[in-house]
Amino acid sequence: MPRHELRTLMTRDLDLARGTLTIHRGLLRHTLYLEELAQRATADWLDYRHRRWPASTNPHLLVSQRSALDPDYPPVGKTLLRSDVPQGLTLAGLRQDRILNEAVETADPLRLMRLFGIKEATAMHYVTVAHPERTARLPR
Repeated sequence: MPRHELRTLMTRDLDLARGTLTIHRGLLRHTLYLEELAQRATADWLDYRHRRWPASTNPHLLVSQRSALDPDYPPVGKTLLRSDVPQGLTLAGLRQDRILNEAVETADPLRLMRLFGIKEATAMHYVTVAHPERTARLPR
């Protein structure tokens, strides 16, 4: 998920019971299905957030110390999102690597589309890169 989407996620768009997160892209909505690790990490974050800022009314899923207490303050900044990413890596690069890893494991473009909110052509590209031997005879 691109950084600008991470910054605008809302708590109301998360359904931990179903393991889903709804992403708003203009007038379109896309439902992401959280895998177990992401679901657990999200639940841990919400628990931490509630313990740290129990009176927070900020509707954004990701908040900083300042924005947790002031809902009119912008959501987390780009700098905060970058601060936990090891030097030399980017959020976009980590996402691409994660998609490729999933493509290697499953070779299922529909799963990639569901997990990462990507389009059919992008999912097929990742499957082709991950498994060139399976797709070499597909018509182009």
